[in-house]
Amino acid sequence: MAEAVELPIIDLACSDCNASARFIREACTEYGFFYLVNHGVEESLLQKVLEGNKMFFSLCLEEKMKLVRKNHRGYTPLYTEKLDSSASSRGDSKESIYIGPLEDTPSHGNLNQWPSDEVLPGWRSIMENYYGQVMNAGKRLLELFAMALNLDKNFFYDVGAFNPPNGFLRLLRYPGELGSSDEEIYGASAHSDFGMITLLATDGIRGLQECLTYLQRKFKEPRVWENVNHVPGTFIVNIGDMMERWTNCLFRSTLHRVMPTGQERYSVAFFFDPNPDCVVECLKSCCNESAPPRFPPIRAGDYLEERFKVTYGS
Repeated sequence: MAEAVELPIIDLACSDCNASARFIREACTEYGFFYLVNHGVEESLLQKVLEGNKMFFSLCLEEKMKLVRKNHRGYTPLYTEKLDSSASSRGDSKESIYIGPLEDTPSHGNLNQWPSDEVLPGWRSIMENYYGQVMNAGKRLLELFAMALNLDKNFFYDVGAFNPPNGFLRLLRYPGELGSSDEEIYGASAHSDFGMITLLATDGIRGLQECLTYLQRKFKEPRVWENVNHVPGTFIVNIGDMMERWTNCLFRSTLHRVMPTGQERYSVAFFFDPNPDCVVECLKSCCNESAPPRFPPIRAGDYLEERFKVTYGS
């Protein structure tokens, strides 16, 4: 049985930014996960979001399928994803709804798909409010990330990562049923997130695990897993692939999974991705002659598209 990992706690309201940056660097190099406190997102709003999460997934399948995923927004039914292609399962046991940037795109307007106000009154305004508050927390956190990498705090603004920002809010439901077949069952099979950082809120039900061996041997066997416990009032923060590429693997994107526990589980993930036109390339502070860049420069949008194709099989 997996044990619980004791993760660092980062205080976003700390007045000593240099100290916070040092703590973030330590957390990212030693764990790849940490808890974020005093993030500025209202607890009452978070509770409304978790309640709205349950309300959406309690709708009948026909109603949810009206919002089926397109343009990386909308509803994904059970078993739509298979994050670990080597797993023998038919797909991951979860359903979700993606909400992307709230601003209109130049050619397509706003691409988000929303349940009607008749079906879920006030639901959209709650999610938009939460999206804005988490976005602000993420921007402040990424200023500290830049400082942790010995860069100016505005680095990610200056390279176009926030011009405009490209965050995705994802509401998730994991069924409580474990099933009775011999098939492997995962709520979310082993994977790393695609973007810069992820800010996760949960309902307190266990299931999230991180791989202890990823820092040294990311995809090698054997893997050792530890539970990431829920801490009230915090976000769970983990590193994504884009940050790994920028930092030349100094900050590793964190291998993690969600295991079924027999209890229904709800969570709310905010994926902080760079603007699709931002070019992600190794930072000068993270490479030298003995440690040359491990990844070629890549447009953020191209990387994300490729990862989505692998995940959804199209």
